[in-house]
Amino acid sequence: MGDKGIRTNYNHTIYASYLGYITQAIVNNFAPLLFLTFQNMFHISLEKISLLVTVNFGVQLLTDMLAVKYVDKIGYRISAVFAHIMSAVGLIGLAVFPYIFPSEYIGLIIAVVCYAIGGGLIEVLISPIVEACPTERKEAAMSLLHSFYCWGQVFVVVFSTLFFSVTGIKNWRVLACIWALIPLINSFYFSKVPIAVLVDEAEKMPLFEMFKNKLFWLFIILMICSGASEHSMSQWASAFAESGLKVSKTIGDLAGPCLFATFMGISRVFYSKYSEKISLHRFMVGSGVLCITGYLLASLSSNPAVGFIGVGIIGLSVGILWPGTFSIAAKGIPRGGTAMFALLALAGDLGCSAGPTVVGMVSGAYNDDLRKGILYAILFPFLLLVGLSLYKKLKVRT
Repeated sequence: MGDKGIRTNYNHTIYASYLGYITQAIVNNFAPLLFLTFQNMFHISLEKISLLVTVNFGVQLLTDMLAVKYVDKIGYRISAVFAHIMSAVGLIGLAVFPYIFPSEYIGLIIAVVCYAIGGGLIEVLISPIVEACPTERKEAAMSLLHSFYCWGQVFVVVFSTLFFSVTGIKNWRVLACIWALIPLINSFYFSKVPIAVLVDEAEKMPLFEMFKNKLFWLFIILMICSGASEHSMSQWASAFAESGLKVSKTIGDLAGPCLFATFMGISRVFYSKYSEKISLHRFMVGSGVLCITGYLLASLSSNPAVGFIGVGIIGLSVGILWPGTFSIAAKGIPRGGTAMFALLALAGDLGCSAGPTVVGMVSGAYNDDLRKGILYAILFPFLLLVGLSLYKKLKVRT
């Protein structure tokens, strides 16, 4: 299919969107694999290294907020191309900037800021771009789209680990540049694919009207709980695998996050395939109950293997929560447009930050007992179930 075919076929838009979520997975999961390398090579304290994570998600949050106002004015295509270019610049910057700036640490910070801008924009843009595509099974498309973040996460961890085992960790700069090829290629792809408008300018809901809508605030709560339910475990999966199963750190890094991401991806692909036969609301309620079950298994079982099964169950259960909330929000507030998606992404990111923080703080209060912290994380899927119940009642009234 030639260039003309790419410009008129929305399947290519969806394929580019899949690569967009793989790019976001690279942005969020590659650098953490190098934290100890950064510490040893650049003599950076763990406290400063942890700031890299804060900067990454902080810049993504700021980007989400700015996107509410500016993305519609700039346009989806230019924004998507810019997002991928910034992601590529940041990844290449990891390998280059520490050596061209006076301070290696400042170089790393600038690289993180660059790819965080790209990652934040990708998160805001990709879902409404796919939602606007002229496809019939919107909920299925959204669920399958978000599964590519999971597959991207597994791919990044597994391929990077294999690359380092074969070539040595000393070649991490080469791998950073290799990963940058994906957003570079996708920036060109996004410059060619057709992109539809989610909501016409004249029909868009003003922000003040959206803020008065009870459903909107309910969707915000659902997104916070979705992000927190997911990341309360995903961010601690490696530590839990290492401490709970007494495995080596390398195996813990691979087994914990990969198990979680794989089951999360399976859940999203499953719903994508059978969405016409399954009520999204019921599937989300069932997932919330299953999520609580997984957290209870992971935190209360004295058998490490059963606890590890709990990690997989949580991954399986949270798969639908984030894309499912996007889908019911698109139906519940059809005039919300890009601004609504950006605000929902912002709420989700707040949950992604709040969940692991709660787990860490509670664990610290119990003498670094990670199981206690994970137990308290059942608060988030519980609140999500309450929110889904309220949504059903509000939906009936409207």
